[in-house]
Amino acid sequence: MTAPKMLVIQPDESDPIGPLGDWLTEAGAELDIRLLPDRTLPADLDGYTGVVCLGGGMSANDDDAHPWLADVRKLLSKAAGARIPTLAICLGGQLLAVALGGSVGTGDQGPEVGPGLVSKKDAAWTDPLFADLPLMQDVLQFHNDAITRLPAGAELLASSPRYAYQAFRFDRCAYGVQFHIETTPDVVLDWARQSPEMAELTRPDVLTPENLARVHADITETWRPFAHRFVRLVSGDLAPAADRQRTLPMA
Repeated sequence: MTAPKMLVIQPDESDPIGPLGDWLTEAGAELDIRLLPDRTLPADLDGYTGVVCLGGGMSANDDDAHPWLADVRKLLSKAAGARIPTLAICLGGQLLAVALGGSVGTGDQGPEVGPGLVSKKDAAWTDPLFADLPLMQDVLQFHNDAITRLPAGAELLASSPRYAYQAFRFDRCAYGVQFHIETTPDVVLDWARQSPEMAELTRPDVLTPENLARVHADITETWRPFAHRFVRLVSGDLAPAADRQRTLPMA
């Protein structure tokens, strides 16, 4: 059987696919990683059965400094329209939200930094990727911007007290998450060095190598099986979410 081929969009050198790439390939996926802007995006998604979009330090609407972001949003919109399974992470999730008609802005509760928990919402319990996750999931946060409005018709899958829109699904198989599951302790420590003003928002013992090693072990336990399920979704072995039932107005 041919390995499912995924396009991996990497908007920023500082956020590689990391362990997530290992989890996807060990489940049988073939990854085509495009680090922007050095490697151009494909004109279309012919030959790809899945899409992953990673995070980055820029804003989702920062087209003046990064004009290629418009092409990323266009490709994510094409993937969703064609029902190609998509997983978009942090900046990627924000780009997906904007591409589908939602909005992103500076978070009104300030930056969210460090290890955290998000909780499943009602729709997650019947979602093919989220149903088997625990009620509370370990994640890594590092963002200034946040999704401020979901695309029309999107299903909210996970939330947190500070920022409600932590994970969503659009249509049957386009997923966006505000948090990170692909990081390593070294990557997070590098972000903290690059953004000391954000790192200072956490307690001194949070962003230590020892604590981050424990956190990433918990992230692996939760999200490695999730990544395997995503490969099954991409390959067609796992059915996507059911179409939402739309009720007509009474005459």
